[in-house]
Amino acid sequence: MSRVRSESSEGRSPPGRRQYPQEFKEEAVRMLLDGHSASSVCERLGLSSTNLLYNWKKKLLQQEGATAVGLEARVRELEAELRRVERERDILKKALSIFGRDG
Repeated sequence: MSRVRSESSEGRSPPGRRQYPQEFKEEAVRMLLDGHSASSVCERLGLSSTNLLYNWKKKLLQQEGATAVGLEARVRELEAELRRVERERDILKKALSIFGRDG
């Protein structure tokens, strides 16, 4: 009897575990790389944990190689530049309000 069970369960994941298509995984990682937080991506897509998403990202980056790593580094640079520009904008807004009161 145990033989029948083992044969019928071959090639399947353990009960309770979901399997996601490769396209779904790639889209989830793309959302993460586009700047969405891992928790928001998981919430939107109904994933159980952020670890799952980070594992997919790691595997995808390994498959994609240097191109993906270079793109990820560029995204980080642009995000840092955006934060800097936003700080400058906020300073200029404050300066405008201060000097605008005098006139």
